[in-house]
Amino acid sequence: MKLYLAAFLGSLLAGAAAAAPTSYRVAADCGARAGCFGSVQAALDAAARDKSRNWVTITIAPGTYREKPVVRRGRVRIAGAGADRTRIVFDAVAQTAGRYDPANWGTPGSATLTIHASDVVVRDLSVENAFDYLANDALPEGDPKKIGNSQGVALLLDTDSDRVQFDGVWLLGYQDTLFTRGRRAWFRRGIVAGNVDFIFGSGMLLIEDSEIRSRRRAGPTPAGEFASFIAAPSTPLSQPIGIVISRSRLTREAGVENGSVALARPWHPTTRFADGRYADPNAVGQASFLDCWMDAHIHPEHWTSMAGTARDGTKTAIFRPEDSRFAERGSRGPGARGPAMAIRWNGALGIDAVRQRLFDGWRPRS
Repeated sequence: MKLYLAAFLGSLLAGAAAAAPTSYRVAADCGARAGCFGSVQAALDAAARDKSRNWVTITIAPGTYREKPVVRRGRVRIAGAGADRTRIVFDAVAQTAGRYDPANWGTPGSATLTIHASDVVVRDLSVENAFDYLANDALPEGDPKKIGNSQGVALLLDTDSDRVQFDGVWLLGYQDTLFTRGRRAWFRRGIVAGNVDFIFGSGMLLIEDSEIRSRRRAGPTPAGEFASFIAAPSTPLSQPIGIVISRSRLTREAGVENGSVALARPWHPTTRFADGRYADPNAVGQASFLDCWMDAHIHPEHWTSMAGTARDGTKTAIFRPEDSRFAERGSRGPGARGPAMAIRWNGALGIDAVRQRLFDGWRPRS
């Protein structure tokens, strides 16, 4: 009798899993329609209740959705109606966003969209962190209203993310727009816009056939100095691929001066070790720019250094691009010209090798 009851309950559960919806819709005018929700998070929560291995599709109607959705279920497709028509927007900033992060860290907590799962496809929408960075940047140092930690992440690829695919997506922000700290992600035919370290982190990220748009600062940049930085990789030394940008256009908004933007600088995150808290010496950033067109806003030296936390707690450790894993091949355009910096790393991978390693065991979905 017990065996029969267990088998019967098992068949019921299996039937329930098989009958779970495989598609949901997000729209402002859902009314009482089944499977339709007024927010992206509500649709994601409904999908998460499906414990099967089925792929689930969430279609988002045109509109602006002011929220901070988190993707926790794998095998999810999220599709908008076009990056200029479907917008997910929030304005959290690191200074006050620690409450959104399990470890109370402000920068990841500021993310508008967080992906904390594997096998996720996102397409045809925009994700924006709308914190008013420029207004804050314009305040003088010492002004009590000025926010010191002004990072505002649009997309966080969190630690449990892997095999995440983006197509036709716009990521819009200023400082720290795209934070990659999971495993593998592929971004194509989209836009990433920002100014300070706006593509950064430790994950493996391939950006192809896209626009990398530098945005202005609030004030003018002194001649010869860097106003902005595109990439700030913190790639673990054991990992051969970090941030790779291929066949893309490096553009600028109005107000971004000539020669004011670095391709990358090495980020060594402050990390707690047994003997103290200081910049991680094994986070030897890897960044490659392959066959990219560069406008004249790119600084002639292309790369620059970055300060990190020394063992005494001061921000005096200097990490140089010459000691990082930076590479550039096939650059063209007015920003491609300039003196060659003495980058000593000779282990740069070509795009075919990058794709082979990134897609090992992963077949992205069309």
